[in-house]
Amino acid sequence: METVRPALNFLAALALAPLLPGVINRVKAFFGGRRGQPLLQLYYDLFKLARKTPVYSRTTTWVFRASPAAGLAALLAAAAALPFAGGRPLFGFEGDLVLVVYLLGLARFLTVLAALDTGSAFEGMGASREMQFAVFAEPALFLCLAALARITGSLSFSGVFAALAGDTWRAAVPVLALLTASLFIVLLAENSRVPADDPNTHLELTMIHEVMVLDHSGPDLACILYGASLKLWLFSSLIAGMLLPRAGGGPYECALFVGLVLGMAVAVGVTESAMARLRLLKVPYMLITAFAFAALALIFQLGR
Repeated sequence: METVRPALNFLAALALAPLLPGVINRVKAFFGGRRGQPLLQLYYDLFKLARKTPVYSRTTTWVFRASPAAGLAALLAAAAALPFAGGRPLFGFEGDLVLVVYLLGLARFLTVLAALDTGSAFEGMGASREMQFAVFAEPALFLCLAALARITGSLSFSGVFAALAGDTWRAAVPVLALLTASLFIVLLAENSRVPADDPNTHLELTMIHEVMVLDHSGPDLACILYGASLKLWLFSSLIAGMLLPRAGGGPYECALFVGLVLGMAVAVGVTESAMARLRLLKVPYMLITAFAFAALALIFQLGR
């Protein structure tokens, strides 16, 4: 059973990931006094897109066609390295903290490369904005992981989440609070959520991620939409695993873990309902705030 459980947890993460955008949309609909989309809308969309025939521009090359599947493969590999409820991941090793960050960066690079391959100045504008914000988001993420490694003395996700349980978790509550705030800001920016970006907008002056995927269709667009939901799951599960007071991957821990991940989706929905989108020039300041929170957490941990 110990050898089968990591695979089952991985499949559960893959199955639950498209649920998070549905939770966010229902929360936003509640605050807006609307009925909103069905909770399982993304599942229907993925099934519908998978049955369609993709359309390709004569301008694009094989890079455009390969990028959605390759980007999704990178995110699947990152999900396989992240523990479910503090249990053993599908694969893990000392140093997989760095691997996951680089896999996320690879998925972004492939999306940007596909946008540039279209030869469209419009998609090139979105790619430029995406890379500009990544310059601020990735250092904050690295500092958060460095602080977690310093707290637990481990460079693997399984070691970090296992060590955060019990007395270590209680002693590190102030540092974890700063890291939670930093990671939540990074989550909003990395997943193109308000106030960093608006996934529902189609205004030229405000589009970032959406503009990069306008030319994709059919199964390629399904890969991108599913990859976006999986990326949201990765960041939410990272915060949830960090805040989980017990590790081990048992039924109680799994239920609490899923509840925390869904709670992160609710928090995103509340944030998007209560805040307006920031001006593009203000988004770097938000990410610098996340970097400052992570730096403070690391300094506090080093001074203990």
